[in-house]
Amino acid sequence: MEKILDTLQILGKTLYYLSESLVYMIISKRKKSVAGEIILITGAGSGLGRQLAIKFAQLGAVLVLWDINEEGNMETRRQVQENSGVKVFTYTCDCGNRQEVYSVANQVKEEVGDVTILINNAGMVTGKMFLDIPDHMAEKSLLINTLSHFWTYKAFLPAMIEANRGHLVCISSAAGLFGCTRLTDYSASKFAACGVLESLLFELNMNEKNKIKTTIICPYFLTTGMFEGCTTKNPFLLPLLDREYVAQTTVNAILEEDFYALIPKTLYIALMIK
Repeated sequence: MEKILDTLQILGKTLYYLSESLVYMIISKRKKSVAGEIILITGAGSGLGRQLAIKFAQLGAVLVLWDINEEGNMETRRQVQENSGVKVFTYTCDCGNRQEVYSVANQVKEEVGDVTILINNAGMVTGKMFLDIPDHMAEKSLLINTLSHFWTYKAFLPAMIEANRGHLVCISSAAGLFGCTRLTDYSASKFAACGVLESLLFELNMNEKNKIKTTIICPYFLTTGMFEGCTTKNPFLLPLLDREYVAQTTVNAILEEDFYALIPKTLYIALMIK
């Protein structure tokens, strides 16, 4: 009897979520306000991180920008303040260094306050064939692309749990859904990053009153930044993406509190085929 009830429950939830998805294809979800929210973005010194900072500043958020590149981080701050009057705090941090992450996180809590939206965006890629990836670079990929998420979640999640509000965001990749040539270290780390936040969601939801949100962003390759020079076999179905488009789609997914956002939407079809 218990198995029958479980099966019916799964079928009911499947029907509900499919219906919900169809409705939201026609009607846009209500977007939450982030005005005054303290948003921390790792890897904010360039690329997608910089675009996200600019867009959230326009929405009135207080920004905390982390990057290992101090010069790039300061340039992001300059561009943000050029277009808005929001508060911006910059910190130089190597997200692949656990002690440094915890140390800088404590600084943020003392100097800015409790982070309410955490966007783990920092990442690296070697772009080499498997046997050509130096061992230390494979380890570094996992440190920055995966383990840094453990450390930032552990640093900022307790305050979110205490307040029962907050939002955790993982910037993963299409390579976190599909294995890709020359990206074995990157794919492994991004698959793992998805798994971390998926598992954490289930843990958080063990508390029926949980109001902490989670979002996983999986974009295809961008035309600039880490994937500059990358090509695609089918530009119609899987085009190389513009940084501005990915940033705006990411912001929308966070404001609508989507759990998963695959960019472009053709990735959903590819994932079903897989």
